[in-house]
Amino acid sequence: MRWKNLRERTVYANRWFRVNLADVQLPDGRHLDHFLIRLRPVAVATVVNEANEVLLLWRHRFITDNWGWELAAGVVEDGEDLAEAAAREMEEETGWRPGPLRHLMSVEPSNGLTDARHHIYWSDEAEYIGDPEDAFESDRREWVPLKLVPDMIGRGEVPAANMAAALLLLHHIRLG
Repeated sequence: MRWKNLRERTVYANRWFRVNLADVQLPDGRHLDHFLIRLRPVAVATVVNEANEVLLLWRHRFITDNWGWELAAGVVEDGEDLAEAAAREMEEETGWRPGPLRHLMSVEPSNGLTDARHHIYWSDEAEYIGDPEDAFESDRREWVPLKLVPDMIGRGEVPAANMAAALLLLHHIRLG
């Protein structure tokens, strides 16, 4: 059963997102007004070292008022390559420059409301270049044993679904 977006109009916009109102036709012919949020792509990156530790950020999210572990992430700028954006975000937020990045996964964290796509990359090497430029984004940055990830997710210490999915896939890739 396919819903059809017949037209959209923007009701609010800024450099980060647009809120649109769509005229949606349901399979039975009825129409419904549906709000949606159009977002820029997000690039995410981390590194897993030789000791199978993953580089994570401990941060507070004011919107949900909770703390949790995350990967470095940010908006892809116009014309920017996804992997280059992921590397830039990791360097800015952690102070670590990743080696060659590999695409891990792309996810749509809330596709019933937004068109956000998060593109997640990882490397197995990184070079520490100094204090992070965007240190204000997290309380601390730590190398966490990948073997602890499933239990951390189970305890709610990785609240973002996209981060949990990526960490579980890395756990599977590296530890089986």
